[in-house]
Amino acid sequence: MNFEVVQALKQLEKERGIPIDAVIEALEAALVSAFKRNYGTSQNVKVQIHPETGEIAVLAYKSVVEEPSDPRLEISLNEARKVNPEHQAGDVFEVEITPGEFGRIAAQTAKQVVVQKIREAERGIIYEEFSNREGEVVTGVVQRRDERNVIVDLGRVEAVMPLSEQVYREPYSYGDRLKVYILETRKTPRGPQVIVSRSHPGLLKRLLELEVPEIHDGLVEIKGIAREAGNRSKVSVLSYDPNVDAVGACVGPRGMRIQRIVSELKGEKVDVIQWHNDPGIYVSNALSPARVILTRVDEDSHIAKAIVPDNQLSLAIGKEGQNARLAAKLTGWKVDIRSDSQVRALEEEQERLAELEAEARAESEEALHEEPIEQEEPVEQEEPEEPVDQEEPEKSEEPVDIVSGDDESIEDEGHIQDAAGIVDEPEDEGEIQPQTEAEPQETKRKKKKALKKKSEADEDNDIAGKRRSLKRLRQDVYEPDDDEWDEPTDF
Repeated sequence: MNFEVVQALKQLEKERGIPIDAVIEALEAALVSAFKRNYGTSQNVKVQIHPETGEIAVLAYKSVVEEPSDPRLEISLNEARKVNPEHQAGDVFEVEITPGEFGRIAAQTAKQVVVQKIREAERGIIYEEFSNREGEVVTGVVQRRDERNVIVDLGRVEAVMPLSEQVYREPYSYGDRLKVYILETRKTPRGPQVIVSRSHPGLLKRLLELEVPEIHDGLVEIKGIAREAGNRSKVSVLSYDPNVDAVGACVGPRGMRIQRIVSELKGEKVDVIQWHNDPGIYVSNALSPARVILTRVDEDSHIAKAIVPDNQLSLAIGKEGQNARLAAKLTGWKVDIRSDSQVRALEEEQERLAELEAEARAESEEALHEEPIEQEEPVEQEEPEEPVDQEEPEKSEEPVDIVSGDDESIEDEGHIQDAAGIVDEPEDEGEIQPQTEAEPQETKRKKKKALKKKSEADEDNDIAGKRRSLKRLRQDVYEPDDDEWDEPTDF
């Protein structure tokens, strides 16, 4: 090895970033392996390469003994003291045994080992570099796409974008330049593997830091991000400078800053809202672009109830509940959205129920405070006397006059009323059954219905008779016979 080899190693260090010390160490290990393969594996040897001149020396380590049994591993005490008189038995003696043809052998046997060591060193450097850059955004070029993964070239390494980190709306074609978020760096037998993402919320955060100088300088802080990759995202920001509008700084003049971010995200909508320490105001801001009338916060159940106008209800909920879902994810509160009319109807119903409960409670209290009524002792009732058999009235041979009229108490179908009372229609001729006082209700209803029908029938008959009389009268006046009509006399 000569000076030109050392210069080549230094050039390799500049181009690939591999330290020359690591290469020399790999070369020394490879030369030791080559020496043992050609000159025996039992010897304890070491290869040294001078970093400036490139000279190679093979050193063997032997034990100092009185009488050596294996010259390759041991040396006599007398020979050791010829080199250094201070040697004692049991010391380790170092001697150079560099062979004359070692240069050609080393070139043949150590080539693959050196290449492997250089590759391993390069992999280690790449791993260290990208493991320290996790959470950053880098620009890559799409190389290819298989069934599930997208391979992105980052320059020194090919990164992998798995299906779970892709955006379903984005087409990844060969040669497309993308900004990707470094998610993780893994060690594998084939080298370091870098996992990148396009759907992680950190990508949006890093893009805002790149586009908004106020965020990079620390004047504006990103407090939270809720993202549904490919559709919509919400970002809450806070300004520490009263002269700086946090939302305006992120949007930029005429929306130029936020438009560049939307363009990089392939049309994904981004809502920038003002962060607030009051949960009610924060939830109201998070439901933007919908206008919120009032927000009621329940600390125990951790629910925020937002009231919006009737025409803003669908906007507050969003398509398939997306706006409400992102607001809940951003604020960390469960969001219950109701329209103004729904809330009013619910409050009215609650008030009505409360009034009913109050009335029932008041009645129950009055009933409790009322003095109990003293009940009179029951009076002993005398046993009724046995009824005296009454003689049956004599049959009247004269017919009974029936008075007709509209009064239900006078005449009923199937019954006759006289001065003595109501009697049933006789079943047999010459016998009249008296009506008992305890008459069933069903019988009374039937009687009443029959009387009503008879009264209506009589009224209809009376009206029909009057109509017939009137018709006859009209015929007598306006329709005279021809025999009785005299011709008019001319005057």
